[in-house]
Amino acid sequence: MVKQKYQSVLDLGEKLNIKEGDVQVKGDRLEIKGTAHTQYEKDLLWDEIKRVGGENPSDLMADIKVENDAYYTKHTVDSGESLSLIAKKYYGDPMKYKQIFQANTDQLKNPDLIHPGQELIIPNK
Repeated sequence: MVKQKYQSVLDLGEKLNIKEGDVQVKGDRLEIKGTAHTQYEKDLLWDEIKRVGGENPSDLMADIKVENDAYYTKHTVDSGESLSLIAKKYYGDPMKYKQIFQANTDQLKNPDLIHPGQELIIPNK
């Protein structure tokens, strides 16, 4: 029953290719473990856990580690995007575009010029 409740979390873990994933039902409690590639992926999992089980679910124990903490995530630029739109997506604040620009000066010379297909590092918050 509890596994069904959190099936969307398990599906997301599969989609994100969480490493060393382990899921066990112990009584009326679900225990999940695994390693996300980035903090962003870990945050996505926790957002889904909270969406399903509330802010502090008592029927779930999750131990999610992060493999790479050098940056928050990487983002491949889509047509029509700007650094401010990307900053809003990951940080909730479009003015943090400067952080993304600074983290990518090896390939960006002007924060107003990004191109579809570029892979940008999104620095830690």
